[in-house]
Amino acid sequence: MSGYRYEALAPDGKVRKGVLESDSPRQARARLREQGMLPVEVAPIGAEEASGARGFALRRGRLSAAALATLTRQLATLLAAGLTVEQALNAVIEQSETETERQLLAAVRGDVLAGQSLAWSLALHPAAFPEVYLTLVDAGERSGRLADVLARLAEYTEEREQLRGKVLLAFVYPALVTIVAVTVVTGLLVYVVPQVVQVFQNTNQALPLLTRALIGLSGFLRGYGGFVVIALGAAALGARAALAVPAVRETWQRRLLRAPVAGPLHRDLNSARLAATLAILVGSRVPLLTALRAGAGAVSSLPMRRALEEAAARVQEGSGLARALGASKLFPPLLVHMIASGEASGRLGELLERAAVQQARSLERRVAAFVALLEPLLILAMGGIVLVIVLAILLPIFELNQIVR
Repeated sequence: MSGYRYEALAPDGKVRKGVLESDSPRQARARLREQGMLPVEVAPIGAEEASGARGFALRRGRLSAAALATLTRQLATLLAAGLTVEQALNAVIEQSETETERQLLAAVRGDVLAGQSLAWSLALHPAAFPEVYLTLVDAGERSGRLADVLARLAEYTEEREQLRGKVLLAFVYPALVTIVAVTVVTGLLVYVVPQVVQVFQNTNQALPLLTRALIGLSGFLRGYGGFVVIALGAAALGARAALAVPAVRETWQRRLLRAPVAGPLHRDLNSARLAATLAILVGSRVPLLTALRAGAGAVSSLPMRRALEEAAARVQEGSGLARALGASKLFPPLLVHMIASGEASGRLGELLERAAVQQARSLERRVAAFVALLEPLLILAMGGIVLVIVLAILLPIFELNQIVR
């Protein structure tokens, strides 16, 4: 049978799109009519369409983490129910809600129908499927446990997205407080202060230093505020462009790792990702060297990624994983000790899973403590700035009262 992409009019008047298997376009149209749908277009999924879909997917970028987790979970469920890879892909294509996913999966299915493995077909779309994902799918196919591996991979993707969501959500409130504080202070300086201090300027009174400084700052913002915003935007774009250079980004991240508060957060985040990745790779019986090279792709810190590459080279020379990781001094000691215990007891996969849970909890505790400290500091800072503005306005009033008396 061949695969056909169809577009048909359903009995409820809605247009349905999907993919089905049939021996010929005529039989595909007949099957659609049997389902009560009126065929509008039926086209084979051949090499040309697969190539076009592949190019479309590569141009449009990667799948979101949520979409990738959902796709993986669906494939795992269908394969565990006894469907073949082609049938599972066909069902997932019909279930997909976006054209990007349908085109991407149609390209993958076309390659699988051509006789390629699922891992090879997915590897043609590196923007959508990361290296760790491909390594695990390949291991699942080789071991004959693709459904089990995909189920673990779905859990890994979902847990990683949940951890990322918790970290981002923790910083939402401080970010909102900062935005409100900046907006309020800017409004006071640009609109309120000039109207209030104009009264004092007309009295020809010698104003206090704090009031004169506030008037100068207000005048600067009113006259050059637009240029300040443009300069800040240009600086942000310049910093982003500079960090796109690997050497600059690595230097910045090395300094970040040595920072008192941000350093432990950055280290714990990458360590949690590494431990979870190695746990699922080792648990799926992927060779340790292959797992280390694939696990490096899950680490966003370039210094830690370079340390992993050096550790892989030491392991290849016969060194233990714990000793190789500990030599860089970049990974948490607890993670290194748990790996050493796993190597000594032969339960490396199990202890890596425990280490992943521990690192994730450590990261959550650090984020909670940091946010708990940051919130009152932001409120105090905003209150202090407002207090300075109020004092700058009230001081001339106090002096006028003294003159009147």
